[in-house]
Amino acid sequence: MAEGSNVYFVGTAGCGKTTITAAFSEWLQTQGYDSVMVNLDPGAETLPYEPDVDIRDWVKLSDIMKEYGLGPNGAQIAAADLLAINAPKVATVLDEFETDFILYDTPGQLELFAFRDSSKKIMEVFGREKSAICFLIDPMLARNPNGFVSSMVLSAITSFRLDVPMMNVVSKTDLLSEEEIERIDAWSNNNENLLNTLMDEISGAQNQISIEVLKAMETVGIGGGIGFASSETMFGMEDIYNTLQEMFSGGEDKDSR
Repeated sequence: MAEGSNVYFVGTAGCGKTTITAAFSEWLQTQGYDSVMVNLDPGAETLPYEPDVDIRDWVKLSDIMKEYGLGPNGAQIAAADLLAINAPKVATVLDEFETDFILYDTPGQLELFAFRDSSKKIMEVFGREKSAICFLIDPMLARNPNGFVSSMVLSAITSFRLDVPMMNVVSKTDLLSEEEIERIDAWSNNNENLLNTLMDEISGAQNQISIEVLKAMETVGIGGGIGFASSETMFGMEDIYNTLQEMFSGGEDKDSR
């Protein structure tokens, strides 16, 4: 089994998983920590970083489309299952690394990772007991109350499905104003604040659905604080690290290699 804590960057398409993966790896290096970057997206055409391990060496979307005569959507589903089949081979390569963190850049479509049993098998092979998820939330969704509730629902489903420690982080915060960041932060820490905003800004059936969803989340204890990060400014990288340390080591800093 490979050494190092597993960190999976998960979220909807376009939320910044790839750029945050690269930025967090860069930040770790400046702090004296080593990391391995793993691309788990078989459909990625280009990456802003050079992955240390690339699933496309075993599973590539274009090859699946050609071999099985599938369209892009069907090939993505087949690829998700092939990831699990090839996970032991990837784990063998990861075993060769001695590192502090293994950072996984997951497939662009959230449902391909969060909603299929193959992902649970992948995490078992890589080591579930030393894994955590950084769930990235699109800032364009998070800045309005209904979008924020929708994002938190997706986060809750992901947590329920994959069952490992998870943090929520609004990505690309350089696209938000300070006022919007403060507003989102207030929503995440105070359900009554969010409920009042929903009632003020949303009307009709959409309003009622969002309110009922929020009440249900509060009942089962879903929610709480949220983080903010930007790969452009490197804002929030230390907060991600600190939260991971709370998850993995009870807040104690990891000894750098």
